[in-house]
Amino acid sequence: MDGGGRFLRPLSAGLPGRAGARASSSGGRLARLHRKLPRFLGFGLTIVFFGIVAITGAVVGGHVDAFRQRHGEPRHALARFLGLGLDQVTIAGIARLTEPEILATAGISPKVSLALLDAADMRDRLERMPLVKSASVRKLYPNELVVTLVEREAHALWQRNGEVSVIAQDGTVIDTLQDGRFAQLPLVVGEDANLHTADYLALLEAAGPLRGRILAGTLVSARRWTLKIDNGIDVRLPESGAAEAVARLVRLASEQRILDKDVIAIDLRMADRIVVRLTEEAMAARLESLKKKPTRGKGVET
Repeated sequence: MDGGGRFLRPLSAGLPGRAGARASSSGGRLARLHRKLPRFLGFGLTIVFFGIVAITGAVVGGHVDAFRQRHGEPRHALARFLGLGLDQVTIAGIARLTEPEILATAGISPKVSLALLDAADMRDRLERMPLVKSASVRKLYPNELVVTLVEREAHALWQRNGEVSVIAQDGTVIDTLQDGRFAQLPLVVGEDANLHTADYLALLEAAGPLRGRILAGTLVSARRWTLKIDNGIDVRLPESGAAEAVARLVRLASEQRILDKDVIAIDLRMADRIVVRLTEEAMAARLESLKKKPTRGKGVET
């Protein structure tokens, strides 16, 4: 009430129909808006909001990293939960490689799911392995993966600048020697020796019973070979007729046991003679024996 005993009211209240019209208009707009919005929009937005809060809290608190370490990537974990895990891996075509090497290179573990594996990427990674010539990867739903490999054939070992590599038949380097799997392969040494492996293997065949005693072949000036025997003796072969020289070595070893004598090198480069280099001890003993030999026309030395 004002000072004169009258009630205060808004000016619009005196306009007939204004309040009713405004209420009716607002109600119509709300009704139309309600019809346009999805029925469960509010509920959905609430779920999304709390989901974002939960994810943010998990990331900040380190729970996601812990989950990854224990169960793998969340997307893979979800796929496994839905029945698309990886229960069986079949690997075919391996001879020198091992299953753990294949699995590690391809990224296969119990924490992945078959559905989300990239078969093309796995194939590319496998074919980057030096020993793998080609690879194929197939998914067999719901839970099996088949990996088929074709390995490069390790042909020999090649030593150059102190490093030993595994090479293929054409001389291509497959990999560096990292373990004992290839230790029994023939060893060639020297620049471009990898390109002449077939010649060296032919010499090993010519060696027959001595083959097991030949440890390596060194290519000298890209023209001739020097063989290293297991007791340290070097056998120098000629540029031409090397196989025939090896045959001579076999006869000398059998008839004169030349490889069991105190020598450090045998030179077979001349067809009509053999040059032998003695050890220091053997040379000293020989010189001493020569001093004791009688001199013609002068009697016996004392």
